[in-house]
Amino acid sequence: MMSNTSVLEKTTSIHPSAVVHSSAVIGEGVVIGPNVVIGEGVKIGNGTRIIANSYIEFTEIGENCTISPFSTIGSEPQDLGYKGEPTKVIIGDGTIIKENVTIHRGAACGDFTTRIGSKCLLMVGSHIAHNCVLEDQVILANLVTLGGHVHVGFGAFVGGMSVFHQNIRIGSMAIVSGFSASRQDILPYSKGEGRPPVPRGLNVIALKRRGVSQEVRTATNQAFKLLISEEYNTTQAIEKIKAEIPMNEYIENMIEFIQSSKRGVLLKSHKSGSESLED
Repeated sequence: MMSNTSVLEKTTSIHPSAVVHSSAVIGEGVVIGPNVVIGEGVKIGNGTRIIANSYIEFTEIGENCTISPFSTIGSEPQDLGYKGEPTKVIIGDGTIIKENVTIHRGAACGDFTTRIGSKCLLMVGSHIAHNCVLEDQVILANLVTLGGHVHVGFGAFVGGMSVFHQNIRIGSMAIVSGFSASRQDILPYSKGEGRPPVPRGLNVIALKRRGVSQEVRTATNQAFKLLISEEYNTTQAIEKIKAEIPMNEYIENMIEFIQSSKRGVLLKSHKSGSESLED
């Protein structure tokens, strides 16, 4: 093992077979298991466990995270334009990364960073490409694949074996069923399934669990039904919502999400799924 003056030897456990770069900064109570490789540019927060056989470089990891065997974090992005620029991964506190997860560091664009929030769960074999942003409490089930620059909102859940085109957004508290795929944005608070995952309903349970009142949930559901209705195009639906439904932060978030979309928001069937506000 390479020497590391930053290791707090009294409280930190590093297996003899681990390889730790001399530049690594390692907090108190960190456990680094057998055959782990900690490369250049790594910071590990207090209480984080790296169980075994993982490879990590150019990554800042928060406190009390768990990184399971055979995960690879911070390796070069799959971007032909990348020429070795100094980029990185940032992972928040309390995030769990399961076996065989891959997280690539940022490409040389945007803020040069791939970001994973706090209290996320990345299940077996999921892949987070360069410059993705996962907000707090995101769950990716087994084998989810995110292309570059995908943004996943707070508390979203993505079912296993789902695939998402680069540059799309998955809205806060959205649920996407397994074996889905999308080239367009996924509406916040929606429940979707299929290829593409057409929204079928509002994620009422998530709103209820976060203390949203029944009155607000009812109004939000009414707005949601108008947005996915075949009777109105998106512009007409938004006008009707503003005229007839008491506004709240969740309705405002859905409208703002639609209006700011660059790829269009998936709202209706496959044939009309490309509809966006500009249409």
